[in-house]
Amino acid sequence: MTSWARVIGTALCAAAFLCGCASQPVAVQAPQQQLFHDQLFKPSGAPIDTSRVFALTPAMRDYLHKEIGNASPGKDVRRMLFDALYRRDQLQLEYDSAVTRNAAQTFDARAGNCLSLAIMTAALAQELKMPVQFQQVEVDEVWSRSGNLYFASNHVNLMLGRPRSDRNPYATYSMDSATSLTVDFIPLPPKARENARPLTETTIVAMYLNNRAAELLAVGQVDDAYWAARKAAEVDPLFLNAYNTLGVIYQHHGNQDAAEQALRYAHSQAPDNTIFLANLAQTLEAVNQLDEAAVLRARLAQLEPYPPFYFFKQGQEAMQLGDYTRARKLFERELDRVPDYHEFHFWLAIANYQLGNIRTAETHMAEAMKNSTTRGDHDLYAGKLDRIRAYEAQLRIKQ
Repeated sequence: MTSWARVIGTALCAAAFLCGCASQPVAVQAPQQQLFHDQLFKPSGAPIDTSRVFALTPAMRDYLHKEIGNASPGKDVRRMLFDALYRRDQLQLEYDSAVTRNAAQTFDARAGNCLSLAIMTAALAQELKMPVQFQQVEVDEVWSRSGNLYFASNHVNLMLGRPRSDRNPYATYSMDSATSLTVDFIPLPPKARENARPLTETTIVAMYLNNRAAELLAVGQVDDAYWAARKAAEVDPLFLNAYNTLGVIYQHHGNQDAAEQALRYAHSQAPDNTIFLANLAQTLEAVNQLDEAAVLRARLAQLEPYPPFYFFKQGQEAMQLGDYTRARKLFERELDRVPDYHEFHFWLAIANYQLGNIRTAETHMAEAMKNSTTRGDHDLYAGKLDRIRAYEAQLRIKQ
């Protein structure tokens, strides 16, 4: 059965995988029982050092000194950093959701998802003595998948306050949205920013670790995924998404009792979170607690009759049966709900290609490439698009 998980994401950017942002109680209670089971997993291949999340490298300090450090009096240093992040003749940052990087890795790669970019920006800003406020922006979750794992990403950005003065290092600075500068890496409607929720740096570190856990799980590194998720829950015990991630990791490791324990806690704190509901129901079904699982499934159907990828999965089944007309209709229904998701455009292109609609296939493959969020997907779609165009050219020659 499919393991459903709504993140963490990070990020219209992938800010956090395997997390959910359904309504949570204002006062979350830390778990009363031990939800970690270290004895089930091999030691981590690389010990987790949270101090490295925001750490600067000599290259980053050199960049700040060269580009911003000698700012003339009256210059807005925040604006200079903002321009350096956005202007293509400066850092030339690129959005890439493939992996969540720490500040140094993002700077070296000049790419990252929204959480990675926010972490790097904060590290640079703090070196320039700017107050920083992270925010979770209230926008619809963005879904993606890797094999039988489904991820939901929330969006994180940050505000930059005015730099602290060396003349009065003890002065306190409040983050006033009217005077602060918001740094974001995707366009957002104004109302979304108005409803942004402040996040502590501790929660950002937990989000980073939770993202890494999800990414490690997606590539089959289950043991390392456990240690990353465990650390996320340890860093911020009130960060519910980490317990959901732990639950999914236990599921994949075959530890259904441990999965039930972690997911029951997450569900108890956010009863209407559809991700927690789905994952707990799946675990209960795996241990034959079918009556309780049915109750959860019924509640889930009330909250979310057509979950993300519902029509997409039916479309893929139709493709396997060779029913390309039905598959096309199902992919179109999914695309109506999420017009910019690259994989829906990709499969619509394939269905139309099989139906002989070459021009439409070309259009959707071009949209898939345009909306891709990783370099790998972009290159894959570009190659497919070239093949479609080559085939179309051959047809014109024959005519």
